[in-house]
Amino acid sequence: MTQNLLDFDAQQMTAWFAEQGEKPFRAKQVLRWIHKAGEPDFDAMSDLAASLRTKLKQTACVTSPSVMREELSDDGTRKWLLDVGTGNAVETVFIPEETRGTLCVSSQAGCALDCSFCSTGKQGFNRNLSVAEIIGQVWWANREIGKDADGNWPISNVVMMGMGEPLLNFDNTVSALRLMLDDHAYGLSRRRVTVSTSGIVPAMDRLRDECPVALAVSLHAPNDTLRNELVPVNQKYPLRELLAACQRYLERAPRDFVTFEYVMIDGVNDSAKDARELIALVRDVPCKFNLIPFNPFPQSPYKRSSAEAVRRFRDTLMQADIVTTTRKTRGDDIAAACGQLAGQVQDKTKRTQQRIVEVSR
Repeated sequence: MTQNLLDFDAQQMTAWFAEQGEKPFRAKQVLRWIHKAGEPDFDAMSDLAASLRTKLKQTACVTSPSVMREELSDDGTRKWLLDVGTGNAVETVFIPEETRGTLCVSSQAGCALDCSFCSTGKQGFNRNLSVAEIIGQVWWANREIGKDADGNWPISNVVMMGMGEPLLNFDNTVSALRLMLDDHAYGLSRRRVTVSTSGIVPAMDRLRDECPVALAVSLHAPNDTLRNELVPVNQKYPLRELLAACQRYLERAPRDFVTFEYVMIDGVNDSAKDARELIALVRDVPCKFNLIPFNPFPQSPYKRSSAEAVRRFRDTLMQADIVTTTRKTRGDDIAAACGQLAGQVQDKTKRTQQRIVEVSR
């Protein structure tokens, strides 16, 4: 059985090469060819010995998930449906802007958390993605879009905000993050790589200790009663514990604030009272808010807050000296906007019986 080298971060690649009787510097060479050059063909890796190239062709491969469908939005957003086997597919979204290109990456086939406003969560959950399936989204998107005139890859920022809860696939997510940060691979700044979590508190502490990157927390409610309804994981890790974990995370974070994501749902969490309660809730946590107009999907009972309600909510937070932005909806004409990713998932969860596994050491 051949080994997919996309499954290895630098440390794992070095260990595998040692098992093959090769020196550590060979692992770095191959890492650069695969990720910096985007090269899957061992014969093209010209600075490797011919004997090593022959060995690699016999024992290894570089294989990313295959593309089942591509869609292009009127605003330039691109969405790919990627086959991850056994009837499952995940979605990856590229958002081009003038000064950066952001890739939204999935970490699981489906999601076990069942947030009530999220299309992804309504499909159920099948399995965690492997490292190759996570980093393969970055690898493939770079190659598909191609380098610019200066020879740079298009992806400058990565957000782990696609399908799934990344911190419930902790080890594979962290290996993929290490590749994104590795100068021999993608060389991204920790400030340009963001993990979004619904609030898996023990895993937030592990991420702080093992691979701190920018942190975004899906908040969506100013109190436990409402958040229990919108984000059911709150029943296990309530707001008091979550905000304490945010403060601990900031001790080692590359940014001096946490981003709180807040989906604006008409008549549910968008009132002036909600805004005032939110201000009191986060007063001790250095933060900024990203308000996200709800993106509808079939069978959803919710409606998007009006533009005026979003503006009032934003202004209330800003008057309390909380930096607040409203996310520009991108790709909603191809269902590529926040909360709309659906993919194709063979649900194994028996949704109401799903248990959230505590990620801790």
